[in-house]
Amino acid sequence: MTATHGPSAGDAAPATGSDRRTDPPATTGATDTSAAGRDTVAEVVRQWRAVHPGLDTGPMEVIGRINRCSALFQQAEDAPLRRAGLTRPEFDLLGALRRTGHELTPSELARETFSSGAAVTKRLKQLTERGLVERRGDTRDRRVAHVRLTDAGRELVDGILPAQLSYETAVLSGLDHAELSDLASLLGGLLSQLEGRLGALRA
Repeated sequence: MTATHGPSAGDAAPATGSDRRTDPPATTGATDTSAAGRDTVAEVVRQWRAVHPGLDTGPMEVIGRINRCSALFQQAEDAPLRRAGLTRPEFDLLGALRRTGHELTPSELARETFSSGAAVTKRLKQLTERGLVERRGDTRDRRVAHVRLTDAGRELVDGILPAQLSYETAVLSGLDHAELSDLASLLGGLLSQLEGRLGALRA
């Protein structure tokens, strides 16, 4: 494991008391707080510094923690979905149709959910078979399909959403309102930059 590539949701598990550090390590990159110094990524960073003492681990400390938090959040958020017999990618498709409030083409759904066209096609087939979405052909272009929620699909999304929000509230309960606001602002700024620059970085 490297800090910049966190574990999958299936591998993620909260650190036990023996895994947590009581003293934050000396830092050459981002500044550790007393709380951050006890997390599992801090130990990964400490190990890399032992191998490469001059390494600037600042980016690793940020991205590694985002990845780790994402994996742990997903574990909690997926519980209501499992009870409903849905995978997260399937719920993302249903959610996109619900929140936009209108029909979307498979290509539009792929953009909305950051998925490949092939993956969206497969998921739509499964959701159609369950009666949660329905497809309508385009009268002007037979190659294009329009997807919308059925009544059953809308009821399912609306039934799951409160449970999802309840889980999210619970996992963020350790932060007060001001901390949540600051964190949301910081992550929003980072996401905005990445959405604008990531294509150039990958080129």
